[in-house]
Amino acid sequence: MKLTFIGADHEVTGSLHLLDACGLKIAVDMGMEQGENPYQNAELPVKYTDIDYILLTHAHIDHAGMIPFAYKNGFNGTVLCTKATAELSAIMLRDSAHIQMSDAEYHNRKAKRAGRKTIEPIYDLFDADGVLKHFRSVDYHELVELGDGISVRFIDAGHLLGSASIELFITENGISKKLVFSGDIGNFGKPLIRDPEYIHEADYVIMESTYGNRLHETGIDHIADLVRIIQETLDRGGNVVFPAFAVGRTQELLYLIRNIKESGLIHGHDGFPVYVDSPLAVEATHVFHENMTDCYDAETRELVEHGINPIIFPGLHLSVTSEESKAINFDATPKIIISASGMCDAGRIRHHLKHNLWRRECSVVFAGYQAVGTLGRVLLDGAKSIKLFGEEIHVQAHIETMPAMSSHADQSGLLDWISAFSDPTRVFLVHGSDESMESLSGLIQKQTGFTAELPYSGSVFDLAADKWISAASPIPALKPERAQKNSAYDQLLAAYNKLLAAVKANQHGTNKDLAKFTDQILSLYQRWIR
Repeated sequence: MKLTFIGADHEVTGSLHLLDACGLKIAVDMGMEQGENPYQNAELPVKYTDIDYILLTHAHIDHAGMIPFAYKNGFNGTVLCTKATAELSAIMLRDSAHIQMSDAEYHNRKAKRAGRKTIEPIYDLFDADGVLKHFRSVDYHELVELGDGISVRFIDAGHLLGSASIELFITENGISKKLVFSGDIGNFGKPLIRDPEYIHEADYVIMESTYGNRLHETGIDHIADLVRIIQETLDRGGNVVFPAFAVGRTQELLYLIRNIKESGLIHGHDGFPVYVDSPLAVEATHVFHENMTDCYDAETRELVEHGINPIIFPGLHLSVTSEESKAINFDATPKIIISASGMCDAGRIRHHLKHNLWRRECSVVFAGYQAVGTLGRVLLDGAKSIKLFGEEIHVQAHIETMPAMSSHADQSGLLDWISAFSDPTRVFLVHGSDESMESLSGLIQKQTGFTAELPYSGSVFDLAADKWISAASPIPALKPERAQKNSAYDQLLAAYNKLLAAVKANQHGTNKDLAKFTDQILSLYQRWIR
C-alpha cells in the first residue's frame, strides 16, 4: 500500500500520482506539463500496460492531457470519472491531439528545410479516440468497487463542470486507510456550478495549493462591470472582444450576459448580438447544456426547472466553420465576440484582435489570468503595438480586465476546505509553486494544527506503515538553451541528484548494505576522478 508522487509536485501543472494497493496500480490524473516548470519529474515507476485505472479529477489538460500518451504506450485499463468530465474530455483530448499534430507538422517543415531530424507528435487523433473508449463515467457520491479491498467515490470539487475530489477506501492485510485527493478546489460563489463540497474524514489528504499564497479580490460585481463595459463600447459603435477559455470561462460569461439581457440593463441596443467563435467552446457549451440537472447550483437549476436555459438567449450565435468566423468582422453591427484562446496565443481570437485592436471604439476584455510571455499579458501590460500574422497592429482599443473570475479557490478557500477535516494523519501539498505551498503549509499548521508536507517528484510513501519509503530531492529542470549546449552534462548532474536521493533514502539501512553501497560509490569515484 504505497503512494508515489510523480507530477505537479512543487509545480502547478502535469498532475500525476500513482497508488499501488490491493494488487492494483492506480493513477490519479495523468496531466500534461504546461509552461515553465522548475523541476524534472521522476519517471513513472511502472509500465503504462501495468496501470489498471486512471482516476480523473477533471478534464483540464494539466490533469488529463497525457491520457492518450498512456494509451499510445500500452495503457489498456479504465479511466474513471464523472459523466460531465468524460464528455468534456472527449472534446479536450481530441483538440489537444490536433495541437500535437499541428505542432509536429510545423516543426518538421522547418526541420526538413534545415536538414534536421523530424519528430512525431506525442500522440495523435487515433490515440485520443482510442483511449476515449476506455472511459467509464460514474455519478457523484456513487461508491465504485475497483477490486477486492479498494473502492472509490467522486465528490463535487466546484472547479469545472464535472470536476471532483476523490475518496479512496483501502483495506489490505487487515489495515484500512482512506485517502482524499482534492483535485483542483473551486472558487466559491461561481456562476452555474456548485460550490466545492467539504469532506470530513481521511487518513491522508493530497491537496492542491495553486493559490496558497494569494487572496482573490472581494466585493466584485461582475454584472456591473460587464454592463459598464458593454454599454460604453456599444455606445461608441465598437465591438466587445473577450479572449476566453473555451471550457468554463466562456459559459460563465454567457450566463452573466443572459442575466444582463434578461434584466434589460443595456440601453439603446436592444437585441445586441453575441458571438461565440470557437468550435471547442461551442462543443463545450453543448456539454454544459446536457448536464444542467446533474452539475448546476441551486439558483441555476431553478432556472432550468422553469424552462430557462441559463447560457442560451436571443441574439446568441455559435460559430463553428471558418466562413462563419470570418463573417463576424465583416458585419458592422456593434457586438460581443467571445473567442479562444484565453491568453491570445492561438486560435481564432488572434484574428478578432487583428480586426479590432486598432479601433478606438472597441474594447478587449480579459476575464482570466494572463501568463507572463503570452500576448494577453503583453496587451495587459500596456503594449502600444503588436505583430499579428506578420502585420503591425497599433493598439487603440480600450483594454479592460475583470478580476476575481478565477475558477480556483484562493488561500482562504483552501484553508476552509482543509479545516473541514477532523484530524487527518498527514496532509501532502501538491499542485503549487514553492512559494504558494510554503505559505499555505504554515497557515494550515497555525489554523488547524495539521502538519502539511511538501514532497518532491519521485518520493514514495508507505500508507500502511505511515512512513516514507524514499523522500526524493528536487532535480532542477533543464533550461532549453542549456539542454542544447550541454545536455549530456546536465543528465549527469541529474543522475548525481538521484544518487544523492538514494543515499538519503538508505540512512537507516543495515551496516552490511551501507558498506556495499559505499564501496560502489567509491569505485565510481576512483574510476572517474581526474
